[in-house]
Amino acid sequence: MAKSELQPRTALIVLTALNLLNYADRNVLFAVQPLIQQEFHVSKEQIGFLTSAFLGFYMLGAPFVAPLADRYSRKLIIVIGAIFWSGLTLLTAVTHNYTELLIRHTLVGVGEATFVTIAPTFVADLFRENQRGRILGIFYLAIPVGSAAGYLLGGYLAPHYGWRFPFYIAAAPGFVLAIGASFLTEPERGQFDSHKDEADWLPEGFQGSNFRKFLVRNYYYLRKVGLDVILNRAFLTATLGMAFMTYSLGGIQVWMPQFLYSERHYSLESANFLFGIIIVITGFVAALAGGWLGDYLLPRMKSSYYFVSALSMALGVPVMIVALFAKGKLMIPAIGVSAFFLLLNTAPLNAAVINSVGAHIRATALAVNIFIIHILGDVPSPTMMGWVADRRSLQASFILPIIAMGISSAILFYGMKFAPAVKVDGAPVEAGKTSSG
Repeated sequence: MAKSELQPRTALIVLTALNLLNYADRNVLFAVQPLIQQEFHVSKEQIGFLTSAFLGFYMLGAPFVAPLADRYSRKLIIVIGAIFWSGLTLLTAVTHNYTELLIRHTLVGVGEATFVTIAPTFVADLFRENQRGRILGIFYLAIPVGSAAGYLLGGYLAPHYGWRFPFYIAAAPGFVLAIGASFLTEPERGQFDSHKDEADWLPEGFQGSNFRKFLVRNYYYLRKVGLDVILNRAFLTATLGMAFMTYSLGGIQVWMPQFLYSERHYSLESANFLFGIIIVITGFVAALAGGWLGDYLLPRMKSSYYFVSALSMALGVPVMIVALFAKGKLMIPAIGVSAFFLLLNTAPLNAAVINSVGAHIRATALAVNIFIIHILGDVPSPTMMGWVADRRSLQASFILPIIAMGISSAILFYGMKFAPAVKVDGAPVEAGKTSSG
């Protein structure tokens, strides 16, 4: 295989592995929540707040990191971030009360923000536009596989060795993968994009002191981001649709193992094993199928990424209702099918966000996306569901993610009209067909 072909595949493998570790680390917590609650004598609302705080700092860290990634080495930031969050994960050894665990978890969120904001832009620049659905499907396999790894790791090890031990196992590979990422070759920004967005926010011929030039450069940069991101309806509808999907997914990931444990009376190990297997099987198929389906439909409709995402969310609503309220043989299959529909949109929806903006502001756009989807999505959902669970029941709290799925579907169907044109084999895809069709 030629070196030019090997580099993109190698980079995709390394970054996907880091992404998998990213999700495994955060999902270990969900697997061991009942043990933490017992040791620290805290409420479900406080347990839910651990994830809300993690995602809140994750959300706040992204806007500070992303502008640097649009203008400096993305690889360097990814490597530093991976070492930072892996080191913090090891600090679980010295957390002996709820406050210490909360601080550790918030700092891990800052570290992980450096990766999730930047890595998708790195991957997108390795492959052509009409391949991005499938490529991001591979990259985002990390969500179901990493999540399942976290559930299985925590669910198996915690009952035997204590809830802290799985975090040590989750932390170790991060240092190895960070070293591997340091040897990657960084791709040219936007090398395969149809629209060549130039970094032209500094006025031509501008003269001034270095400090003054720094201030003016950043003023024009932020103004360009405001015009190209905040006022971009394709970006906004994809982001808002993703926000409500994230609300649903975040709440379900945090509370489903405990739902099976406390409401359906599975053992802690069985609940995590069962949900982990459901997530890894359905999520693996869904991530690849969603990316492939979005790319397959793209030559026929420029809004295919929005359409696949909207339809999957709509189909998931009735199945999720069955999953939560059926206590017989239908429950487990319904959880599996609803997880499939919820994860089917992962690759196409991320492709829609990436394709909606130019390459030179893409990391910043993803930071805005991360801020919005988390502040509206999985920052509030675990705590809100915990609040409802403390006052009603854990089953009643799952009504909130069902409502969020319906809202997400409606926004994405509406957003189809704003989908940008892309090129497939050199021909632009407009309303419903390529120009050569």
